[in-house]
Amino acid sequence: MRSAQATVYIVDDEIQIRNAIGSLCEETGHQVKLFASTDDFLAESLSAGPSCLVLDVRFPGTSPTGLELQRRLAETGVPIPIVFISGHSDVRVSVEAMKRGAVEFLPKPFREQEILDAIRHGIERDRKRMEREDAVRDARQRVETLTMREREIMLLMAEGLVAKQIAARLGVSEVTAKVHRARMMRKLELRSPIEVVRLVDSMERDVAARAAAGQPRN
Repeated sequence: MRSAQATVYIVDDEIQIRNAIGSLCEETGHQVKLFASTDDFLAESLSAGPSCLVLDVRFPGTSPTGLELQRRLAETGVPIPIVFISGHSDVRVSVEAMKRGAVEFLPKPFREQEILDAIRHGIERDRKRMEREDAVRDARQRVETLTMREREIMLLMAEGLVAKQIAARLGVSEVTAKVHRARMMRKLELRSPIEVVRLVDSMERDVAARAAAGQPRN
């Protein structure tokens, strides 16, 4: 799925702009979906593959602004990378958009290569995020195969403890600690203590990110 064709969502009330960007993206092999308003985009079901959102800042009528859409997506845990485009020079808006994680903020008119580079950056960011999530998901599944004792040893190893210290902490012999450690490493398909540290750290960051987005822990 991570190598699937990327999707570029283009949200701009100017038909010439969204058609022009859409044509550029199609020429570079991306799937393209066009929207005249943020309301139209919010009604869309996003693809499961890597994607990028090209988003105008201002919209007529009651549709949410680009910044409001960015905020709403963040609050609902939709991590799609955003490339902002704008026909108005507004430093405050551009600074806020970038602080909130936008890939780029391009004033109109922009060069074709500028928008293509920004979109490519956004898609690559999304692809890497999905790969990280896949890796964490796989790791969590392997962790589920561990016994309670093996999980305890995994966490103690992540704290930097060696076999002798782990044995003392758990009240077992060093030989027993080493046996459980070896089984744990084999089940997790890890080869060194530093890999255990990285695994536990990635899982903790994943839990924190889910909690911040209001998503379930599992």
